[in-house]
Amino acid sequence: MTNILSIRQFLIITLFTLSISPQFHLVLSKQPPTIYEILKSNGLPIGLLPKGVTNFTVDDSGRFEVHLDQACNSKFENEFHYDRNVSGVVTYGQINGVSGISAQDLFMWFSVKEIRVDIPSSGLIYFDVGVVHKQFSLSSFDTPRDCLAPSLADDGTQLITQTVAKSLPRKFGHRKPSHEEHSMAVL
Repeated sequence: MTNILSIRQFLIITLFTLSISPQFHLVLSKQPPTIYEILKSNGLPIGLLPKGVTNFTVDDSGRFEVHLDQACNSKFENEFHYDRNVSGVVTYGQINGVSGISAQDLFMWFSVKEIRVDIPSSGLIYFDVGVVHKQFSLSSFDTPRDCLAPSLADDGTQLITQTVAKSLPRKFGHRKPSHEEHSMAVL
C-alpha cells in the first residue's frame, strides 16, 4: 500500500511540475512558437523585431523570414528601419546574414549585417553594420517596440542615405565602375 501511495505521489508531483512548464503548454497546445519565443530561446532579446509580428517562417537551420505589413521605423537609442521583409539565420546568441534592418547613426542609415550578444551576457548587444560594430544596452531591446511608417521627410532622407551607402563600396574600389558610370563621372 505504501509503494502504491509513493508512486501515486510521484506521478502527481511530476504532472504538476510539467503542467507549470512553458514548454509543456506549447507541446500540449501544438501551437508553433512565436518569433519572439524563438529569439528568446536563442539567448536574444525579443525587442529585436517590432511589436506584433505574426507572419514569419523559420526552418530547422534557423533561417527565418519575417513579413511585415509595411516598412516601418522603431526608436531605441538610435532609430531602426525594418523593410517589409526581414531575414537572417538565428543561432544561439546571434543572427547572421541579416537582411532588411537598417540602423541610423549621425544622419546616415547603415544596413545591419549581424547581431550578437556576449555569452555570458555583458549587458551589451552588438550590431555589425559593415564598417563598424555599434553597441547598445541589451536592456533597450527587452520589449518589442511599436513600429511606425516612416514619414515623408524620412523617406527622402533614407533614399539619399541608402543610395550613398550603396555607392560607397564603389568609391573604395570594391567594384569597378561600368563604362556608363565612368562616362557619367567624367561629365
